[in-house]
Amino acid sequence: MTPSETRATLSLAAIFAVRLLGLFMIYPVFEAYGHGLAGATPFLIGLALGAYGLAQAVLQIPFGLLSDRIGRKTMITIGLVLFGIGSAVAAMSATIEGVIVGRVLQGMGAVGSVVLALVADLTREEVRTRAMATIGMTIGFSFLVAIVLGPVLNGAIGVPGIFWLTAGLAVCGIAVTHGAVPTPARIVRHRDTEALPALVVRILRNPELLRLDFSIFALHAILTASFLAVPSLLAGVFRLASGRDWMVYLPVLIASVAFMVPAIIVAEKGGRMKGVFVSAIALLIASLAGLALGGGSAVVVVAALVAFFTAFNVMESLLPSLVTKIAPAGAKGTATGIYSSSQFLGIFVGGAGGGWALGAAGASGVMEFALAIAVLWLAVAATMRRPGQYSSYLARLGAVDADQLGELARYLNEVPGVVEAVIAPDEGVAYLKIDRKRFDAALIAPIIGG
Repeated sequence: MTPSETRATLSLAAIFAVRLLGLFMIYPVFEAYGHGLAGATPFLIGLALGAYGLAQAVLQIPFGLLSDRIGRKTMITIGLVLFGIGSAVAAMSATIEGVIVGRVLQGMGAVGSVVLALVADLTREEVRTRAMATIGMTIGFSFLVAIVLGPVLNGAIGVPGIFWLTAGLAVCGIAVTHGAVPTPARIVRHRDTEALPALVVRILRNPELLRLDFSIFALHAILTASFLAVPSLLAGVFRLASGRDWMVYLPVLIASVAFMVPAIIVAEKGGRMKGVFVSAIALLIASLAGLALGGGSAVVVVAALVAFFTAFNVMESLLPSLVTKIAPAGAKGTATGIYSSSQFLGIFVGGAGGGWALGAAGASGVMEFALAIAVLWLAVAATMRRPGQYSSYLARLGAVDADQLGELARYLNEVPGVVEAVIAPDEGVAYLKIDRKRFDAALIAPIIGG
């Protein structure tokens, strides 16, 4: 990467990080805090936890489309302002309804798709995958840090303090946007990072992508619901003082990452993607059953949490890779946009449904609710096709004569190792889905001027 590309990638990753830290730090501590709010019921506590997901699900794609018209930095700034206002509203609210309003406002700052589009604007095709991988690692790391940091900060400044800190992080994100992120020379709609309305119906008709959309929906519904029960389970088993939950979360998360790495290697390098995918869901089911049935035993709870977060981390790594492998050439951005909206919808349903289950049957009811989603997920995943070992490849074409588009597309589709080729003349590139074992970039060099 050039220095400018490195600066753009790291600064945009920082924007992702400040948002995710703010959103996830309250997960391990909100259920206990919510009971002290005026008007609180278990359902409303769950709704408050997951409310931001509904706004994110609705606005994620529209924010990206608007950024094509009025500018990436403008939309990022608007989103972070909404995120900051929502954090402040939640911090000042003494009622559960006020916190719900604040969480919805937080979710209205749906800048994720805009940040990814700006990454694409500011990086060359040949380094874009590396830049996106950096963003992906930032997302995973931010989640792990937030789960450990949340209880620590709760013990020091309380949940309102966490919300105020989140508002401060939003201000930092705005400063980074305008002080560190380069301004792109021009805004281009990138099919590999942005959703195109014309492709939405095609993606929604793809059964394999729908399975993945349901998978990310189920994963985050289960995660959000579980945090309505896990903190009370830990309090009952370990009897830790306020702010000490991190002493359980930290070793559990470290162990889960250690177990995740070999599983991902087997899936990606060993060509056993479906096997690892289905096994991770089965492990998730076992962990939820352990939490539901063995919540009185410290050993069972720790083992179940390690299994839970191992399965979660494996899925967080595998699912984006599967979307990339299965999405049609030139439609990855649209597939990813729908996938992301499904994730946020899962957060909302997990919060609301988990809150309902908490009120109806307590912590065990939440685990049974999550378990039911996981069993349904296993049934959906078991019928998926074994994914091909395909990758995305961008070929820079430059200016293309409109009369030659059909002939060029036919040629590229006939190149050995090319599974599918789509030309985007407005971007001056061809999007290829390739089998890397058979594809040789030298075969298309005469066409692309390489």
